[in-house]
Amino acid sequence: MGRIVFDTATTINGWIADEQNSLTWLFAVPGGEEPAEGLLPADATVMVEGRTTYEWVLAETDILAHPERWNEFHGERPCFVFTHRELPVPEGADIRFVSGSVADALPTIREAAGDGDIWVVGGGDLAGQFLDAGALDEIAISIAPVALTGGAPLLPRRVESDRLHLESAEAIGQFARLRYRVSGPVSVD
Repeated sequence: MGRIVFDTATTINGWIADEQNSLTWLFAVPGGEEPAEGLLPADATVMVEGRTTYEWVLAETDILAHPERWNEFHGERPCFVFTHRELPVPEGADIRFVSGSVADALPTIREAAGDGDIWVVGGGDLAGQFLDAGALDEIAISIAPVALTGGAPLLPRRVESDRLHLESAEAIGQFARLRYRVSGPVSVD
């Protein structure tokens, strides 16, 4: 069984999208549009994203009119989208809509992933739901030299330092890349 990894970019003040749920701030950073080799989870066989992320990707890249663009980022991997709405699907894309809790959907997502990793792309609240379910193994953050006045927070949860263990920190172009291993809550007896 593979790992479940929340891998995302954030501003220096902790926003993963601006007030309009846009990532244009990220693509303006040198290296933001074309991530450096090794930045994205190479062993991910499944992607998971929330409705807002999915709708932004569809609109920003006009994927419905150009379905070949789906594979440029998502590849052939299945993509689970958490939503309560009916949404369009780009031709040829393996999209699997999920409603309900992460805990309920997890067996199906793990089955689709096989031995590969599961990449939680966004948003922060969805990653928080994986964390709440005790299913998040790693948080990988690429911190961009950008500050926003508001938007979607990186991880809208209180997470204490006993749960996050720094595995690596490095500079990659204009980004500070941090990787944390996530452990379950420490019980106090």
